[in-house]
Amino acid sequence: MSYMLPHLHNGWQVDQAILSEEDRVVVIRFGHDWDPTCMKMDEVLYSIAEKVKNFAVIYLVDITEVPDFNKMYELYDPCTVMFFFRYVILKLLLKLNNGLGI
Repeated sequence: MSYMLPHLHNGWQVDQAILSEEDRVVVIRFGHDWDPTCMKMDEVLYSIAEKVKNFAVIYLVDITEVPDFNKMYELYDPCTVMFFFRYVILKLLLKLNNGLGI
């Protein structure tokens, strides 16, 4: 499904996607298009893209093609989804069933 969502092919495009969006959350999936984890995430993101289009825009970045952000954002996992709003990374606190936050 990665071919169905817009790709950002260089660091400038990533920066512009983050900086140019004033009203919506920018969702960026960093990873490898061929990775099974990323493929599954891309399916999920594609399935919600139409539903969230009024308040979020979704992009994909292959970290081999665009390695510019690997160290800055510590992109060491096979698939990382990041959220930005008005140029700022959104930090999310997830509550597990046992009450512990991650």
